[in-house]
Amino acid sequence: MTEYGLLVSPSHNRVYAQAAADLVKAELTVFSERALGGRVRDVRETVMGGVPYVAFSADGLTEQDVRLLSNLSSLYALFQFEGELLRPVMLQPLDVFGSDLLTIQKYPGKTNEYFTKLLLNVTAMATDSPMDLLTGRPRVLDPMCGRGTTLNQAMMYGLDAAGIDIDGKDFDAYAAFIKTWLKNNRVKHQAEITNIRREKAVLGRRLNVTLGASKERYKSGETMEITVVNADSVGAGKFFRPASFDLVVTDAPYGVQHGSRHGRAGGAPRPAAKGAQHGGRGRPQLSRSPVDLLAAAVPEWARLLRPGGAIGISWNTFVGRREELAGILASSGLDVQDGDAYRGFRHRVDQAISRDLIVARKPSGT
Repeated sequence: MTEYGLLVSPSHNRVYAQAAADLVKAELTVFSERALGGRVRDVRETVMGGVPYVAFSADGLTEQDVRLLSNLSSLYALFQFEGELLRPVMLQPLDVFGSDLLTIQKYPGKTNEYFTKLLLNVTAMATDSPMDLLTGRPRVLDPMCGRGTTLNQAMMYGLDAAGIDIDGKDFDAYAAFIKTWLKNNRVKHQAEITNIRREKAVLGRRLNVTLGASKERYKSGETMEITVVNADSVGAGKFFRPASFDLVVTDAPYGVQHGSRHGRAGGAPRPAAKGAQHGGRGRPQLSRSPVDLLAAAVPEWARLLRPGGAIGISWNTFVGRREELAGILASSGLDVQDGDAYRGFRHRVDQAISRDLIVARKPSGT
């Protein structure tokens, strides 16, 4: 057995940094169980030369194993331990763009980009073909996409992605950001916003972006597609074909700091107006819990998922119990991943938010 150690990426978010080692240990365990045949073992924290590492044992990592592990959400550097010496392991992440695609946006309510990557990763590992993250092109949907952190992470991986959000301001903000970023970074692309019409009625707006990781790829037709719909996520089937996505990945409204309208979905987590959780004159009544929202929306999202695909949802455990979410997913015909590896992601965000995630797979043949 060979011993390895990874350095965790420094985070500007102090609270997330405190949880990062535990989160990457759980993520590494999922990678091992789902994609590496359990060959990564004895995942633990250790200290060498006064520096903390997440260490593990493995029986000879192949080049493809290293390529997969290079995409761990909080991985900064990977070393092979040789006695008291460290031998750097060359990382080969999937990233096709610079990190500013994920970090440049700053706004209240933005989901931490490391956690967004983690949620996408562990959802991909739950599919029938987890190595497709490396060797295939899984298509990603975030049905409550806000200002597009999940879409940008999918784009970093070179994947096609789509999002839905009911908030017109978030839709406009993301459209402005992505078009400006692509232009400033001289990425070859086409982008347009159109109205979505059915029987002369306007159901919403759609942003379509076609881009290439390089000019050569764009000219050869090797492109990525990013689509965002400004509409209600409960009606997701009006905008996308059934069984057209491999991954559904979303961060549910947090309730205490982020309100969700009763009976509606598609609003991404964002700060609510003062007093909004309790409604008020001239305001829609808002719910503190994401459970009703998910109960209405998950059956529609499940229909968009291909057999063998997976859905991953993060939420605030203070306003929704894991058992409630598991019941919603199971009632939509999905198999909840409930092993120890998927039970290690709960962590504190702030005094009012304890975040966790839940992942479920759509059985093949359904």
